[in-house]
Amino acid sequence: MRNTVFSRLRPSSPRHPAGATLLAALVLAPALLVGCSSTPTMPTMRELITAVMPYEADVVQGNVVTAEQLAGIKPGLQRTQVRDVLGTPLVADPFHAQRWDYVFTFKRQGADLIQRSMTVEFDKDKDVVTKVTAPDMPAERDFVASISRSPLPTSSPKLELTEAERAALPAPRGVAAPVVTGALPQGATRKYPPLEP
Repeated sequence: MRNTVFSRLRPSSPRHPAGATLLAALVLAPALLVGCSSTPTMPTMRELITAVMPYEADVVQGNVVTAEQLAGIKPGLQRTQVRDVLGTPLVADPFHAQRWDYVFTFKRQGADLIQRSMTVEFDKDKDVVTKVTAPDMPAERDFVASISRSPLPTSSPKLELTEAERAALPAPRGVAAPVVTGALPQGATRKYPPLEP
C-alpha cells in the first residue's frame, strides 16, 4: 500500500520533445530581440527565422550582365566578340547551337532571390548576332547596390587638393630644396672589374 501512495505523490519525469525547444526559442526570440534594439519594434517573421536558423553562405551563380555591357552588344557582332564583352554563356545548348543564354542568380539567407536572364541569338550561316532578348538589365552601380549588405556611398572621395588648398598648406620645416650647380656626372663614376676573366 505504501508503494502506491508514494508513487502517486512522486512527480513523473517530464518529457521534452525536440520541437518544444524550438518552440521555446521562437517564443523567447522576439522578447530578446526587442530588448537588444535601440527602438522598441517587433521583429518580422523573416528576422525571427533568420535569427534562429544556422548561417548559410551567399550563393552566386552565372554571369553578371549590366546595362553597360548590354549596350556593347549589337546585331552583326561575331560570337568571339560577344564572348569578349559578356563572357562565356552559362547555357550553350548543343541542340540550340544558335542561342546563348546568360543567367544570373543570387541567393542570400533572409533575402529574396535575385534572378536575371538574357538570350543572344546568332544567324545560322554568318554566325553573327541577330537578336538580343534582355529584360531590364540594371546599371552596374544599381547591381552592386542590390547585392551589397551595406549601402553604397553616395559621393566619391576627394582625391586632389585645389590650387587654393595647396597654397594654404604650410611650407615643410627643415627641408631645403637641393641646389644644383654645374653639370651632373654622366655614366658610371667607378670602374668595375669584368664579370668573366
